[in-house]
Amino acid sequence: MSWVGRHAIAAGLATMAFTAVGCGSEGSEGAGANGESLCASDVLYEGRTYIKLSDAEVRVGQKLGTATTPPCRDTNDHVDDVPESSENAYAVSGISPDVVIAVGSSPEQAEPFRVLRSDKSVPPEVQELIDGS
Repeated sequence: MSWVGRHAIAAGLATMAFTAVGCGSEGSEGAGANGESLCASDVLYEGRTYIKLSDAEVRVGQKLGTATTPPCRDTNDHVDDVPESSENAYAVSGISPDVVIAVGSSPEQAEPFRVLRSDKSVPPEVQELIDGS
């Protein structure tokens, strides 16, 4: 097999592996026992991607705007595709919205989300929330 052929096969396998992991992000909760989507814990707000911040207590502040959950097709069964949706985005007391927001239908229902950095590092403010919970 030629050098080009081997690299084409490797690229194809890498694409399949990437597709197989679905829309989930590192640090997100992933699919639950009830079959929820792998990417249901990602939201977009002001051009940034945020992932659900589990096990962190935050104080929700004023409404900032709207966060969007992108559409997701993390299964081969298109019946289970999750359409795009929107919810309210709220400030989190003491932390910049560039780092953490809360998302939900109301301040009482809002859950914290942290920004997803390209280097996958956890901002110090987020680590403090995680350690304090």
